[in-house]
Amino acid sequence: MSALILPEYTDIEAAAERIEGYANKTPIMTSRTVNELFGAEVFFKCENYQRMGAFKFRGAMNALSQFSDKQKAAGVAAFSSGNHAQAIALSAQLLGIPATIVMPHDAPAAKVAATRGYGGKVVEYNRYTEDREQIGRDLASKRGLTLIPPYDHPHVIAGQGTAAKELLEETGELDALFVCLGGGLLAGSALAARRISPHCGIYGVEPQAGNDGQRSFRSGAIVHIDTPETIADGAQTQHLGRYTFPIIQQNVDDIFTVSDAELITCMRFFAERMKMVVEPTGCLGFAAARARKQALRGKRIGVIISGGNVDLRSYGAFLAG
Repeated sequence: MSALILPEYTDIEAAAERIEGYANKTPIMTSRTVNELFGAEVFFKCENYQRMGAFKFRGAMNALSQFSDKQKAAGVAAFSSGNHAQAIALSAQLLGIPATIVMPHDAPAAKVAATRGYGGKVVEYNRYTEDREQIGRDLASKRGLTLIPPYDHPHVIAGQGTAAKELLEETGELDALFVCLGGGLLAGSALAARRISPHCGIYGVEPQAGNDGQRSFRSGAIVHIDTPETIADGAQTQHLGRYTFPIIQQNVDDIFTVSDAELITCMRFFAERMKMVVEPTGCLGFAAARARKQALRGKRIGVIISGGNVDLRSYGAFLAG
């Protein structure tokens, strides 16, 4: 078996050039209320304003842009609870590539509708009883498709890292960076932060119900768990990947968890005080930073808001409590 070649910061630089003109350079926002609450400067990288509503477009476009003519003609396959699905479908549509997406039958309706709207063919499965990765592999093998997983792929990781690259290039060096953990965004962000802001503390955040990343990070080996039950559907991963794990292990300082209740509190804050729709997964970084605000006094803090794709009916129920 050939040695694993991990992506590096130079791959993030190349990805930034490759996706320029396709991906939005998303805004960095601040809140006086948050800064006063923390006694610190907090910068939000708002990937909820990215094309298709999440950072996932960066990695998908970077990956599909490198397809050969043969791969483009055959098509792409992916599996996702929603944001990677939309990202692959939109990127494929822009590049003229057929896309088949494996999605859970209980995925947010808005994400399924958007994926189909971008031209993706959706294949449904049961996330609690079926293996999406195996379904994806089988489809790719039978139909000659190229499978692009949601996080454990060097081109995806490099693309996701462009979000942190943009943040740090605009803010300058930070003392701490909080990033939601599915895998690809944290790995890419860690590579970018280590190069641009080497003394920055890098922290991954995942739901309490699905702390496979935290357990893997602290044990030194990839831990597999059952699909967690959490409102953070974009972080319902069961394990880190063979690419993401070593990058996270080498570059991340710690991994925290937050409760669904904390995510709802942050969703309400974003809606009421910053006038933004942020999905539960997108609140992970802020929730963890908010829980540690005393330790962050006087610091310069970055938080990546990963996305804003949430079913409006569910969103209203979350806010109403």
